[in-house]
Amino acid sequence: MRIAIPTEGMSVSAHFGRCPQFTIVDVDKGSVLSREAIANPEHRPGMLPLFLRNVGVDCVIASGMGHRATQLFTQAGIDTVVGVTGSVDEVIEQFIAGSLKGSGEPCRGEGHAHGTGECANEGG
Repeated sequence: MRIAIPTEGMSVSAHFGRCPQFTIVDVDKGSVLSREAIANPEHRPGMLPLFLRNVGVDCVIASGMGHRATQLFTQAGIDTVVGVTGSVDEVIEQFIAGSLKGSGEPCRGEGHAHGTGECANEGG
């Protein structure tokens, strides 16, 4: 599973669409396979779901995200977990352990963890 975390410094950015970069993490069978930072391209409404889909992202873990953005990610086939704060390292550890909980809107779309605020297949 490939996850994207909007990042500022070493923490989850409070401003999803205006974060300086995304930390992209590939996780499989409880292990981090790769981790890279990619710059956030110029912000235009509706562009980030397509951008992240094109780099193979399956799930976005964010502090906050508007309802419309959540809908656009769902339409792009990308899960969302919102209401997550802390360091990127902590978030990745919680994701792998299956203990990551969002306090915002849950994931949406077929085959996802409906109503749980979690990405489907957490931990890979």
